[in-house]
Amino acid sequence: MAQQVRQGVRPVGSVARALTLLDELLESEQGAGVNELARRIGVSPSTASRLLATLESAGLVQRDGTGPYRLGMHLVTLADRVLGRLDLQALARPVLVELMERTGETATLSLPGEHEAITVDSVPSRASVVSMARLGRPSVAHATAVGKVMLAFGGGPLPPERSLAALTNRTITGRDALATEIAAVRERGYGTVFGEREVDVNAIAAPVFDRTETLAAILGLQGPANRLPDPTRRLDDLRQGAALLTRALGGRA
Repeated sequence: MAQQVRQGVRPVGSVARALTLLDELLESEQGAGVNELARRIGVSPSTASRLLATLESAGLVQRDGTGPYRLGMHLVTLADRVLGRLDLQALARPVLVELMERTGETATLSLPGEHEAITVDSVPSRASVVSMARLGRPSVAHATAVGKVMLAFGGGPLPPERSLAALTNRTITGRDALATEIAAVRERGYGTVFGEREVDVNAIAAPVFDRTETLAAILGLQGPANRLPDPTRRLDDLRQGAALLTRALGGRA
């Protein structure tokens, strides 16, 4: 853990020592005390104590009373989130392929982030004119179907009005209008755009939920406006794929 530092990146000393502490605890089945851990990572007991207290407050380490420190349960939560996302991408791949085959349009998988959803996989249309989805590209919350679903089901606040830039003449740029749109997305269970980010691209997206009824992913379809004038015509196919993924994650479709 502590050894994985990218070339050219200057590590922060206290963070590096904290990560080394976690590595040491990973190797200690019975846990370890402050003095033992200080000796192992080459710092004073007072420094080790401060580092451990910080890690303990974050739930990354724990101990019973004055007993030895062990890895904390919050690491399980973090690991579960990472593994869940990796598994989700594997589960979603055949769904994306099937969705593209059934609709003839580009199918996308996006994962919710802190403020925006990020496209992590896509299956492009086989048509001669294709709406490509760039992997790693963040959604624009007010101007994409995926972004609208993120706002409707992700639990975050609406972006401030100053950030609602007009990308086309159809982009929503007023916060009240956006609030009305997001309420409608939440009620009907899917989001659409009609040339709002790119004038010649229409799209539709639906949420995927996990076993805790939390937004886990967003499944989308996009295509050229002249071939996909009304993306809701593909709603049944999209909902079928979203329901399949939701059930696979233990959620209720």
